[in-house]
Amino acid sequence: MSEMEIALSIALGVGLAAAVGFRVFLPLLVVSIAAYTGRLELSESFAWLGTLPAMAMLGVATVAEVLAYYVPAVDNLLDTITTPTAIIAGTLVSAAVMTDLPPIVKWTTAIIAGGGAAGITQALTALIRGKSTVMTGGLGNPIVATGELGGATVISVLALFAPVIALVLVVVFCLFAIRLVRRLLSRSRENAKP
Repeated sequence: MSEMEIALSIALGVGLAAAVGFRVFLPLLVVSIAAYTGRLELSESFAWLGTLPAMAMLGVATVAEVLAYYVPAVDNLLDTITTPTAIIAGTLVSAAVMTDLPPIVKWTTAIIAGGGAAGITQALTALIRGKSTVMTGGLGNPIVATGELGGATVISVLALFAPVIALVLVVVFCLFAIRLVRRLLSRSRENAKP
């Protein structure tokens, strides 16, 4: 495997992991469909992900997760549950698509970069949803949920076809989200001053 192929494999894994931070099951469903149709090669130990039963299970889980994020109060509860889940799923999806790497390199990269990307993305979206809940009484949360769904979809599909661009998009999102959260926190502090 050439250095370029290794870099693309890692970019694919990290891009998909970051998408997991938006929605846990949607990127896994995209990977399952891509593997089932022959578009994506998976590591041997993750071949089950490209089967019809896995695709059906992930499809049901994706629909349930997407709908649950549109239910007030449930969306905030899901954020507390999905943060550790996203880190684990981000690690696994990264490892699944990083083929032909030595196990130590694959798992180290998957845990640090994949799990880290998923955790950062999930934490930022949870902060944005939390601020939305406080500022709008939860009425703005469906807009946040729609943005997350769009982000998960775009980044997942883009990671398959242009992994480096997907990775750049994730970095841009994280920078934008950090600036947004900082701005919202500074406004909250200013409003709290007597």
